[in-house]
Amino acid sequence: MQLIHVARALRAVATREVVKFVHQRGRLLSGLVRPLFWLVVFAAGFQNVFGVSIIPPYKTYITYQVYIVPGLIGIVLLFHGMLSSLAMVYDREMGIMRLLLTAPLPRWVLLVCKLAGGATLGVLQCYAFLITCIFFDVTFDPMGWVTVFPAIVAAGLMLSSMGLLLSVYIRQLENFAGAMNFVIFPMFFLSSALYPLWKLQESGSEIVYMVSNLNPFTYAVELVRFALYGMFNEVACAVVIVATIVFFLLAAYGYDPQRGMIRRTRAGT
Repeated sequence: MQLIHVARALRAVATREVVKFVHQRGRLLSGLVRPLFWLVVFAAGFQNVFGVSIIPPYKTYITYQVYIVPGLIGIVLLFHGMLSSLAMVYDREMGIMRLLLTAPLPRWVLLVCKLAGGATLGVLQCYAFLITCIFFDVTFDPMGWVTVFPAIVAAGLMLSSMGLLLSVYIRQLENFAGAMNFVIFPMFFLSSALYPLWKLQESGSEIVYMVSNLNPFTYAVELVRFALYGMFNEVACAVVIVATIVFFLLAAYGYDPQRGMIRRTRAGT
């Protein structure tokens, strides 16, 4: 295996992902409308988050909007990872995934190319969301747009790896809606995306607090939150990297052709 072959595979897979995304303009629109709805409507109705009323005053309302932006970036990446998983299931049913995996390259390389292509689109959607936030008077220091980039990439790779893993076990498109309900919403609400975890502990919700601390999505959000202010969260970074590696290795194991042959043999007997 030569590096040029890997580069060609990455270019081909990434180009296919971008072309599909360009032809699905509704996907970008829905990816922006969803977090903007939370940013405008939810923040307006959410009271006493920090021990003060969100409205009035106006500036306090903006403070809470700024707080939830990292969580909304996370939800953009989370939904994108799930939609990438859906696309993998569709490609598998249509036979496209089988053609891709028969390329003369190691299977893990092809999955890395698929993962990189999906993560790239997720990063573009996040920056599109940040640009849209400016129109709602929710801004960050210009340097934060630079320092948050590696954090968004890391979080995008983790959540895309999780979507890749889910695509191993979701055998039909009809089962995808249920999987989304049991993955997206628990991960989103049991995290620090909408409220600080110390508030949960302060209110006596110890079980929810403990579960939220075990949620890898929490650390993805915190990694982005710290990076937006030019800071680095070592614990969050370590958890995100480890979770990405674990998710990807399990997905690569699930896409192993010999395991697939064993499964088919057992099914036939």
